[in-house]
Amino acid sequence: MGSIFVSESTVIAGNVTFGEDCNLWHNTIIRGDMAPVRVGNRVNIQDGALLHCQKDEPLEIGDDVVIGHFALVHGKQVGHRTLIGIRATILDGCETGDDCMIAACALLPPRTVVPDGSLVMGMPGKVVRPVSERERIYIRSIVEDYIQLANDHQAGKYHPYAGID
Repeated sequence: MGSIFVSESTVIAGNVTFGEDCNLWHNTIIRGDMAPVRVGNRVNIQDGALLHCQKDEPLEIGDDVVIGHFALVHGKQVGHRTLIGIRATILDGCETGDDCMIAACALLPPRTVVPDGSLVMGMPGKVVRPVSERERIYIRSIVEDYIQLANDHQAGKYHPYAGID
């Protein structure tokens, strides 16, 4: 494992590897029990997200990726610099290219392939337009902000709730 922040409630099982500067937030589950899960550098996996894959079909997460709160990633590949929105669902065998945004609550049906630089919305998810430069900058800012937040947590800036005195 690289240098990562893992909240106490995160569950990691099986063959899972991480790059540098990853952060895994509360109630995240990553299961590498059916096939390996490889998480790149500077990946932000937010509260309640679930990463898993099909038997003998590894999951690869690229560098500088954001996986939003309660997202389900059960696919094959998430490209570099991609954002998976809050509660998005990525089903079996899906592949997202580099520099993509999968909108909140979008549903990618099994074996969907999303081209590089695409914004996907809807149920089922459809490419609606290219990702803008402003959106690419936004993804990078989330990655950087969460690295800082993870560093703050590791430094003891935030403490668990201890009840009312």
